Amino acid sequence: MRRIAAALLLLLAAPLLSGQREPILVPEVSQSRIEVRQGFTGANLLLYGAVIAPPGTSDDYDIVVVVKGPTEPVRIREKDRIAGIWMNAGGSDFRSAPSFFAVASSRPIEEIVDERTAAIFELGTDFIQLSPSGQIDPEEQARFARGLVVLREKQGLYQENPEGVRISEGVLYQARIVLPSNVTTGNYTAETFAIARGRVLTSATARIAVEKVGLEGQVVIAAQRWSFIYGLGAIVLSLAMGWIAGRLFARG
Repeated sequence: MRRIAAALLLLLAAPLLSGQREPILVPEVSQSRIEVRQGFTGANLLLYGAVIAPPGTSDDYDIVVVVKGPTEPVRIREKDRIAGIWMNAGGSDFRSAPSFFAVASSRPIEEIVDERTAAIFELGTDFIQLSPSGQIDPEEQARFARGLVVLREKQGLYQENPEGVRISEGVLYQARIVLPSNVTTGNYTAETFAIARGRVLTSATARIAVEKVGLEGQVVIAAQRWSFIYGLGAIVLSLAMGWIAGRLFARG
């Protein structure tokens, strides 16, 4: 079946490859929309497709898939023991850290490209562009950035799999990415890179929407559309709950 699929892809792409010097990527994703409901335990994404080479070329391509979640500002603080008490010491702010970041590749990244290329295309957790803010010593900044990566790796939000992409017949590829239950909702991108001889030849992007549905989704929508009324309602509800709790304890 794989041989037949590869042959069909080559046949269909032949007109497009006429005069083409670089390969064409045809990416797909198993779920373009992921619904987050109450009791959501995560999701498994299958990213697959084909890399179709121009006639007469004989390159062996490596494939790297990078999945990113929406960016968000993050503050990282370091705890230190002062006078026998653990307290917040130094810290660093990042303007746009990805809420989720996963990389899967057909081989270890260091065997595919050099560090400069990996940094340009963010091919690995060591090369995430975190956009720090404020004035801080570069070495301290790098330490806090690494601390953020390690923390999110433990949470399952940052991942790297150096053998996570399978290539069949030199044309078809597939990779699996696990989204944990604590993912942020929003728009995600899955960018696929075709690489040969240490150079990124082409890339293509698929988009994934992670959305809350059901009661939680309605609450989120209400909070976004009617933020003032939602905030006022939350205050009234808190006061009412406090008053009720006070009356109950007073009777006891």
